[in-house]
Amino acid sequence: MDERLRRWRLVLGGDADGTGCALGGDDAQMDAALAALYNGGRGSGDSGRGGGGDSPRGAGLGASAPRVARWLGDIRTYFPSTVVQVMQKDAIERLNLTRLLLEPEMLEAVEPDVHLVGTLLSLNRVMPETARQSARTVVRKVVEDLERRLAQRTRTAVAGALDRSARTHRPRRVADIDWNRTIRANLKNYLPDRNTVVPSRLVGYARRQRAVIREVTLCIDQSGSMAASVVYSSVFGAVLASMRSLRTSLVVFDTSVVDLTEQLHDPVELLFGTQLGGGTDINRAIAYCQGLITRPANSIFILISDLYEGGVREEMLRRVAAMTAAGVQVIVLLALSDEGQPHYDRDNAEALAALGVPAFACTPDAFPGLMAAAIERRDIAQWAERTLSVRAT
Repeated sequence: MDERLRRWRLVLGGDADGTGCALGGDDAQMDAALAALYNGGRGSGDSGRGGGGDSPRGAGLGASAPRVARWLGDIRTYFPSTVVQVMQKDAIERLNLTRLLLEPEMLEAVEPDVHLVGTLLSLNRVMPETARQSARTVVRKVVEDLERRLAQRTRTAVAGALDRSARTHRPRRVADIDWNRTIRANLKNYLPDRNTVVPSRLVGYARRQRAVIREVTLCIDQSGSMAASVVYSSVFGAVLASMRSLRTSLVVFDTSVVDLTEQLHDPVELLFGTQLGGGTDINRAIAYCQGLITRPANSIFILISDLYEGGVREEMLRRVAAMTAAGVQVIVLLALSDEGQPHYDRDNAEALAALGVPAFACTPDAFPGLMAAAIERRDIAQWAERTLSVRAT
């Protein structure tokens, strides 16, 4: 069979009449799996994507948990994990399989990913006890995978920034001297005949490993649209909390505010302490976080929200202005996720930008660099424009 024709047949679905080629073996199984999802439940005689006329099974998953579980197994067999995750997400959205995720058999069959964790967390309050342990296993696997991918990079970037932010002109040890900066600071003392620089002024690091150098407050919107951001924020919060030079707080909010700082040692427990969905009161959340900040000039406040405010907008903006005036470095992330441009309230984003507070979406891979820039008190708007594909508002 011509490879190009075969690919078109798999893309278009239907039967052999449209492309003139029939499928067999693994190709037929792949086509059946696609048809079950993207044919929208039509019978095998229907036209359109995945009609499955030459597939070994009819299209549609219906509401049968065993059939869905078999389908999940099939797609893991015939497609790479990245494609499996997309198909699972589409199945949950297109075929309303949310209820079936409460069954342990289903949870054991799925490919864990961030979007699945978000769906499970949204079902947390209605999840039967029989499914709860399976759900925790899924969440823990995703969290551990994220920690392996992100934790070391975050610690390295943040630790380096903390050292650089603690510069001194009286380093106590030779090992604490920043030679590159010392040489640049003393170029005027270059002696051509000796081909050397006389370092009349030293630049080094004041290494205060036991001291808290920065306070970091993560304030996370737990409305339904922020599910992936909640997952990533919890993992990063746990990593930051493990660093002694930072005092990290994590607060989640909808119309109420919940302080989950005590759960930062276990991001899985932290995630199960969230409740995705509901309204949004950003003003109330910021008011609570203001009370956590004890050293404004050494504090970083990161609001992770799409900025759709259900509270008092004017008061929210006044609170942000007061925080920046006190010396707090305020950053607004419209999303902390792998997706592109998020949906957000542009009026509120523009109002914050007018206060000197950048608002932009950030990918998880870029977040360690963002934290390093914030600790060093660099211009975050410039950093975002230079680093991220989604420009600061």
